[in-house]
Amino acid sequence: MKITFVLPTVSYKGGIRSTALLAEALRKRGNEVLVVSQPKPLPTPRQQLRSLLKGQGWIATVKSPPSHLDNVDVPHQVIDCYRPFKDSDVPDADVIVATWWENAESLVHLSESKGAKVYFVRHHEVHDYLPKERAAATYLLPLHKITIAKWLVELMRTRYGDSHVSLVPDSLDHQLFYAPPRGKQPTPAVGMMYSTTNWKGCDISLDAFSLAAKKIPNLRLVAFGGNEPSPNLPLPPNTEYVLSPPQNQLKDFYAKCDAWLFGSRLEGFGLPILEAMACRTPVIGTPAGAAPELLTEGAGILVKPEDPEDMARAIEKVCQFSDSEWRAMSDLAQARAISYTWDDAAELCEAAFGTAIERWKRGDFSAPSL
Repeated sequence: MKITFVLPTVSYKGGIRSTALLAEALRKRGNEVLVVSQPKPLPTPRQQLRSLLKGQGWIATVKSPPSHLDNVDVPHQVIDCYRPFKDSDVPDADVIVATWWENAESLVHLSESKGAKVYFVRHHEVHDYLPKERAAATYLLPLHKITIAKWLVELMRTRYGDSHVSLVPDSLDHQLFYAPPRGKQPTPAVGMMYSTTNWKGCDISLDAFSLAAKKIPNLRLVAFGGNEPSPNLPLPPNTEYVLSPPQNQLKDFYAKCDAWLFGSRLEGFGLPILEAMACRTPVIGTPAGAAPELLTEGAGILVKPEDPEDMARAIEKVCQFSDSEWRAMSDLAQARAISYTWDDAAELCEAAFGTAIERWKRGDFSAPSL
């Protein structure tokens, strides 16, 4: 099968990593896969002037920043400038896949020779910092949808009237995320990924930690993130915090903890859940993204949304486990995380692409509505 992925500007974001690993798995299964991305937008004259006035110098122009695509064996091309995709940017193929709402807009205007058109929905991108109505309209476009979590399948059905959505959950690089069996930490510790983005729910996790620390005075917090901690969302004193650790060191942070806190209000999938579980760290999480599917049958603890008190009680529960009880949950978490691979995802994706091709040939899709 000839498959083209069209991506926005690539980076080290989780969605790019998942797409890169899925594309590589599809190629290993004998498919001909190409990734085509948009370059980084050029700074505007106003942005350059502002940078100079602030003493930050001239903003360098980088066509394609470093990204997770650098670490996989998949051909990658970058178009000439930041703009919508057109026919000359991509080869003829069996399937063409957009992974971002703006690229989905481009897809509907490409010729049929570019392949059956697929919208890989990794999140519901209707946020205040985006043109919400325009982003929402892309979920009504005549494209076959693939999503990564059951809540997105249901949302596409109930809000956008699409009952033909395929499910292809994310997986992990199990060579990057792993840990040998271990017991509880000598000093109880929980971890979290730090972000000032409101829907990531770090305030919920931090409030829960503070409440639990009143009952467990020696409780430690381990955290990492992509930004310096903000005074508006401070970390507790003595937090072990690392800014943007290398990917090959993330497993060490997960493995330092008795539990990983996932407080998201909204999430496409929630890769840190799987990453922590693969490192044998049980997750205490809100029911966002894939958490309701992953944190079941003793592999973790699902807590109420917007409820730091409930998360704090779960922290206390895990810290009160005997070593054997904790090891049992740790083993279940790891077994759940490694039971599904990128090869499994690629097999599901091939079936979804087959459905897209059949629907395209059948004429299920009407003319573009944009």
